[in-house]
Amino acid sequence: MTRTLIIDDEPLATEIIREYLEDYPQFEIVGICYNGFEGLKAIQELSPDLIFLDIQMPKINGLELLELLENPPAVIFTTAFDNYAMKAFDAHAIDYLLKPISKTRFQKSIEKFGQSNPNAAHEPNQQDQTPDNTDRIVLKNKNQIKIIPVSEVLYLEANDDYVNIYTKEGKFLKNKTLTFYEKNLDSSQFVRVHRSFMVKIQEIHKIEPYEKDSHHLILRNGAKIPVSKTGLPKLKSVLGI
Repeated sequence: MTRTLIIDDEPLATEIIREYLEDYPQFEIVGICYNGFEGLKAIQELSPDLIFLDIQMPKINGLELLELLENPPAVIFTTAFDNYAMKAFDAHAIDYLLKPISKTRFQKSIEKFGQSNPNAAHEPNQQDQTPDNTDRIVLKNKNQIKIIPVSEVLYLEANDDYVNIYTKEGKFLKNKTLTFYEKNLDSSQFVRVHRSFMVKIQEIHKIEPYEKDSHHLILRNGAKIPVSKTGLPKLKSVLGI
């Protein structure tokens, strides 16, 4: 039996998937969830082999949900929007179903799941995944989901394959690289000043000399951030000096 979980905020969509699965007795529906929080909890508690996952959902979306899982199950995305296809396949989705879902198209997804390598479906590339929302950062903090608006981020610090996100509340750890955020955050709001640091431009208070031929930033909250030789020209450029 293939333990199957449906996660979609549209009751009609979940009912259609449930009905289509009735033709496949080898698939056992272990649960139906109507938002990302419910889905995350159900995945952790029920350990499904396959999830049918909507992308646009309240609270946290489908792509953000996958980022929070260390060992995601196989995924078939279901969505009314075709502009998420590349992001879905970057997340190693088995298939991408556009609503309204036809029975014939659904059958092809089931066939793809049967042909797929289960191990590959459980190992998404976390670093290549692109979040749906670039105005917020979703992460786990002490077994709880934390949603940080980008507007509240003061600076970011590289931490091996993770990034420390600093806000007025404190420091939070996210399983992304600093390079990822350099590519995805608005360059008019954030600047990378060092291989290990990115700062919000409006939080910069002043630049000070530090030792020989080096500088550091003083942020509005008093934090001191090193500026590398390559970071200094970029910093001067965004500040217009």
